[in-house]
Amino acid sequence: MGTQIRSMVSLLLMFFLILTVPVRAQRTPTETPTTKFTFRGFIGNQSEILTTGAATIKTDGLLRLTDRSSNVVGTAFYHKPVRLLETNGNSTNATVRSFSTSFVFVIIPSSSNDGGYGFTFTLSPTPNRPGAESEQYMGLLSAENNGDLTNHVFAVEFDTVQGFKDTVQGFKDGADGIGNHIGINFNSLASEVQEPVGYYDNNAPDREEDFQLQSGKPIQAFLDYDGPTQTLNFTVYPASLKSRPIKPLISQLPVQNLSQIVQEEMYVGFTAATGRDKSSAHYVMGWSFSSGGDGPIAETLELSELPRAPPNTAKNRGYNSQVLALIVALSGVTVILLALLFFFVIYKKRLQQEEILEDWEIDHPHRFQYKDLYSATDGFKENRIVGTGGFGTVFRGKISSSSSDQIAVKKITPNSMQGVREFVAEIESLGKLSHKNLVNLRGWCKHKNDLLLIYDYIPNGSLDSLLYSKPRQSGAVLSWNARFQIAKGIASGLLYLHEEWEQIVVHRDVKPSNVLIDDDMNPRLGDFGLARLHERGSLSYTTVVVGTIGYMAPELSRKGKSSSASDVFAFGVLLLEIVSGRRPTDSGTFFLADWVMELHANGEILTAVDPRLGSCYDVGEVKLALVVGLLCCHQRPSSRPSMRMVLRYMNGDEDVPEIDDSDWGCSNSSRSEFGSKIEGYVSSEKGSSSIASFSVTRDSSSSVISGR
Repeated sequence: MGTQIRSMVSLLLMFFLILTVPVRAQRTPTETPTTKFTFRGFIGNQSEILTTGAATIKTDGLLRLTDRSSNVVGTAFYHKPVRLLETNGNSTNATVRSFSTSFVFVIIPSSSNDGGYGFTFTLSPTPNRPGAESEQYMGLLSAENNGDLTNHVFAVEFDTVQGFKDTVQGFKDGADGIGNHIGINFNSLASEVQEPVGYYDNNAPDREEDFQLQSGKPIQAFLDYDGPTQTLNFTVYPASLKSRPIKPLISQLPVQNLSQIVQEEMYVGFTAATGRDKSSAHYVMGWSFSSGGDGPIAETLELSELPRAPPNTAKNRGYNSQVLALIVALSGVTVILLALLFFFVIYKKRLQQEEILEDWEIDHPHRFQYKDLYSATDGFKENRIVGTGGFGTVFRGKISSSSSDQIAVKKITPNSMQGVREFVAEIESLGKLSHKNLVNLRGWCKHKNDLLLIYDYIPNGSLDSLLYSKPRQSGAVLSWNARFQIAKGIASGLLYLHEEWEQIVVHRDVKPSNVLIDDDMNPRLGDFGLARLHERGSLSYTTVVVGTIGYMAPELSRKGKSSSASDVFAFGVLLLEIVSGRRPTDSGTFFLADWVMELHANGEILTAVDPRLGSCYDVGEVKLALVVGLLCCHQRPSSRPSMRMVLRYMNGDEDVPEIDDSDWGCSNSSRSEFGSKIEGYVSSEKGSSSIASFSVTRDSSSSVISGR
């Protein structure tokens, strides 16, 4: 009976084992281990956080990874390992499971402009980092194992110092240049991906806002990894924002490195370090984590539910408050004294520049301020000089930012031959005239003893330079067509002066150096310092002969009488000079008009043409110009044509009359008389020269400018 009972018990035990073993075999493969925790502060959870080194949980609930001591390391890991590797029974095809984490942190540097070195969020095979070093290794790795594939470490680094690893990667942080960036690291401190710290504004998703990790203010971070798609997204932003940015700072797809790093069980946590010269306090205010399941999302941490942020006690490096107060006071006194000195100098300078206006100044507008001219010519520097002469100096200037708005400033010095009377005469005459073949006088200025006239800047310089200086320098000869058009332009300008303006203007110094050529090769008659104005119907007389030898009419030496006819004589000489390329006289007995008249009488007038022209000229126009020039050089003023007739001859509107050779020329005695009477009052034009690229002439020293 006992034997039967024992048999029955044995059968029951075997039956029970058969039933229970299959049940356990069926449950094991369906198990899905998950890890999920949320720490809103760390008081009461000390047993769940494993800390080493400088890391500690404070009584206020904050997890402090490091204080601001030098060369310290601190780590803090969740006390249980997390299963992140999904093998599915085959270790060769293991995949990393989805996980998500969020944490709020604060970094407080030692001073307002110095701190380091940062911290990491880490997946580690161990709940600590034995052998890890401080400074740039952030308590995560060391010089020996940095980059070793056996580390099995994944980290997100929050780097606040630009160290050697940044240099190796060629990373230059544009935000502040001291390593304020986020990096994604695999087994190494050399980041696979890195970005300057910032976030994308939800209201403007393409606009990235930068901010500082070492601000001393709470900052929230999110790290989400989706296992099926191998997508890693990271977002960081100031915890004071009302909502999480939709667009992550870093988004990587796929992250294949992670499957080679993650082991079957990993620990999650933080590492941080300081350096010898740089240090910061690193705090974690709250932390949530979730792994396994379908798309785990870590809980968002509300700032109001977390412990109070640590006080920002970063010290400002510099002087103490008393020293700073003294520096500010002294600086203020210095600024006040300098300001008073500045205003005193300006006031004194203005007093010195104040001038009593004379009657003629009140009647003539367009007065320039001396300070504006001083600025336009860079203080009348030497490199602005474009011409010099007996009257003074001509400077090139610019009165606006436009490159075309340039001026020429003729500065008449006190010891110049051209005095105030001639200065006023030029303003009175040229200042009211307006013609395309006259230089445009833009204004004037009288400053102390300096007299200044302001003209348009004419870059091609004078006719004198185009006839003589430039051919010698570059070999470029003024063409006949250009010469003929220039001659007609000068005639048009003189016609305007003699007949078309409200008063008669006698220029009294017509010569090539007083004719300026603009960009379109149009002539402009200038330098009206010797000009005289008189009403129509009245006669003009002078007490002293003025002009330039070679261009002065014979009657000037005998009667001292200048008129429009004397201007016609000078134009005639100028016209012959344009055709022949020869100056009107020399140191001997040569006189251009006599020489051309002699060639005309002998039927050889074309011999007078400038040989540099070769055969490149119109014979009819050349003969016309030479004959008109001779008519203008007639000894008797009454026999000279008016400028209106001259222009009609040159335009072909009137036939040129024959020249009576016996009645035309001056006798030797008259020329001798002319030379003796003008001695001491005029100087020769020979040897004078023009400087190209300015709008007034430089050889006024060859003209008498005193006595009217």
